[in-house]
Amino acid sequence: MQLQTLIAESWDDYGLVDSGHGRKLERYGRFRFIRPEPQAMWAPASENWEADGDFIGASDEDGGGKWHLSRDVPWGGWHMRWEEVRFTAQNTPFRHLAFFPDMAPQWTWMRERTEPEAEVMNLFGYTGVGTLALAAKGARLTHVDASKKSVEAGKANAFLSDMADRPIRWMVDDAAKFTAREVRRGRRYDGIFLDPPKFGRGPTGEIWRLEENLPALIADCRRLLDEKSRFLVLTVYAVRMSALAIGELLRQTMADLGGTIEVGEMAVREEARGLLLPTAIFARWSRD
Repeated sequence: MQLQTLIAESWDDYGLVDSGHGRKLERYGRFRFIRPEPQAMWAPASENWEADGDFIGASDEDGGGKWHLSRDVPWGGWHMRWEEVRFTAQNTPFRHLAFFPDMAPQWTWMRERTEPEAEVMNLFGYTGVGTLALAAKGARLTHVDASKKSVEAGKANAFLSDMADRPIRWMVDDAAKFTAREVRRGRRYDGIFLDPPKFGRGPTGEIWRLEENLPALIADCRRLLDEKSRFLVLTVYAVRMSALAIGELLRQTMADLGGTIEVGEMAVREEARGLLLPTAIFARWSRD
């Protein structure tokens, strides 16, 4: 396995401005927001942050909290862009902004391995920014998320990006059950990427627990890949788990296909000093 750090750099519509003392200051389009960040244990570059909103976290370990926003921030969201993809960012009750900017290096990496007409599946696809990043390269996408609201947001982002007519299957479904059905149907994919939560519920009450359910899901993903497939990307947030653990899971599951396994941390580069703020762990398989 190859160990590395994937670094998300700033782009026109996003940047990690500063971080420290358990918080981070980011710019999202024309707005700036402060959010809790336990891993920012250092001192910030500046003690005086000016922002359009601040998320005040609850005291419980599992999250919760509330946004305090200026009048200028529209509750319905505002438009942003990454490469060809236009999408709506907004302040969600879960403290994030309806997309994950640290995924940008993964989107770029997958785009480099995606041919026109390639069949790609995005599990736990959320609002579809990653789906549209690959659809822009001519891939045929299957986007799966248990939340109807998230899938509808993905469709709206496709319309914003002038990609409403692209070959994308928008599926409101439990990711594990849908993948198992695809195996039974004898489907295959050129690439799969998944960003599972620590805990979740499917549209009919299915329970997802990462540590318990991930091995079976990865095994089913393997059954959807073959000797012509190009990649499988797994990202994991907010868990007490090592990148080496999910890397070994991928290594064993994908062993018969050969290829390369990469594992490591994902991070965002701060604009103020260039330091790296870790955000997630990942493991990915590829055949170059």
